[in-house]
Amino acid sequence: MFEATKSPIAEEGLRQIGALYAIEAEINGLPLGRRRAERQVRSRPLLAELRGWMETQWRRLSGKSALGKALQYALGRWDALARYVEDGRLSIDNNLSERLLRGIAVTRKNFLFLGSDAGGERAAVIYTIAETAKLNGLDPEAYIAAVLDRMARGQPISRLDDLLPWNFAPQRQAA
Repeated sequence: MFEATKSPIAEEGLRQIGALYAIEAEINGLPLGRRRAERQVRSRPLLAELRGWMETQWRRLSGKSALGKALQYALGRWDALARYVEDGRLSIDNNLSERLLRGIAVTRKNFLFLGSDAGGERAAVIYTIAETAKLNGLDPEAYIAAVLDRMARGQPISRLDDLLPWNFAPQRQAA
């Protein structure tokens, strides 16, 4: 919005949000408890300041202006916006989720021609397995092939949890 309007209000809002992202950049990769503690000490006061500033600006602006609508939208979803401060597992935004869903959106038209609902459900399961493998640092194709191989070789049903992507350890075979 700042690029389109060059509004000093929008510029100040971006500055305050940027300060929150700067904290996230510093604490990225820390253990979850430490991330939460840092957010409590550093981000929580900035969020309180941002909210107060947004409420003040919202009262000053026309509710029909683009900036007024944007502030009303953000304030109406404040609890969801600020929830990340309470949990070290959460991200400040949903960019990762949107990036991961982009692949689904790009291929959704292809899924129309899977032949049946059952085929679509199977494709969804395989797609989910592949994406979960990626999230766990595995090559999806190699992971699925290795899991199928282990199952064909008699993986005990009592040890199926070993095949989940987050538990998976590729077996080394002698040449």
